[in-house]
Amino acid sequence: MAQEMSPTPGGELTDQDKLMAALSYPIPIVALIILLVEDMKNRPFQKFHAVQALAVNIALWVIMIILSCVLGTVIGAVTFGIGALCGFVPWLLWFVTLYWAYLAYQGQYFDIPVITDFIKGQGWVA
Repeated sequence: MAQEMSPTPGGELTDQDKLMAALSYPIPIVALIILLVEDMKNRPFQKFHAVQALAVNIALWVIMIILSCVLGTVIGAVTFGIGALCGFVPWLLWFVTLYWAYLAYQGQYFDIPVITDFIKGQGWVA
């Protein structure tokens, strides 16, 4: 899923850098805070992970909503409502953000296929 990337220069990583980067994956509001607070935004590690976390969370939410609607509606109709519980299954995708949080807390820069290329292509991160 995630490919490790070589570290990008930009100073020494602090524990706060790693913690804030890690929290931005499962809690997207933290990523927004990082991008709004000047001191945090100027830390390359925090900024990279905040932008990547926002992009991946937006993509995950879109996927989860679409799959929930499809699974909940189609399977629910076929099984007379009992299958509608399957609409909650896509929400389990959120747990993958915990893996990315773990990698960020380890001080790693890593690529998330498609997402990282997109944010680099837009010039949002180096």
